[in-house]
Amino acid sequence: MAGRKAALKAVDWAAFAERVPANQRAMFNALKTRNDALTARLAALPEKPPTIDWAFYKANVAKAGMVDEFQKKFTALKVPEPVDTQTAKIDAQEKEAAKSTAEYIQASKARIAEYEQQLQKLKNMIPFEQMTYEDLYDAFPESKLNKEKYPYWPHKPIADL
Repeated sequence: MAGRKAALKAVDWAAFAERVPANQRAMFNALKTRNDALTARLAALPEKPPTIDWAFYKANVAKAGMVDEFQKKFTALKVPEPVDTQTAKIDAQEKEAAKSTAEYIQASKARIAEYEQQLQKLKNMIPFEQMTYEDLYDAFPESKLNKEKYPYWPHKPIADL
């Protein structure tokens, strides 16, 4: 049965619940309840449907040939199983998401290393209360005023203000 195959794909509800925002908790609980109810109904069904006792019906149905006709149509009936067209797309999206996540993690690690260097620099510098202007310009070169190039206050281009 196709339903049995689909039911084999278990959902990690604990991990799913961690990712659900607080404002959507009610919808999540409703989804989990519905899933549990459908899973229980599916589990209650037998693996194969019960076989039809055609001999019993042939003996008890008055119209001759009716049961034979039903049996022929029933055995000829093939219920089409839906074709899975989405799993490949989802797998491709998952691989792409994993790739972009790995790239983001690498970029984040690089940023963290840069920020840790900046933090170490700030921790190692002398307190602002004890700094002279020369110490400030050494620690933060972008704050140095260029009085030769811009002799009038604010000693930097107006566009930079």
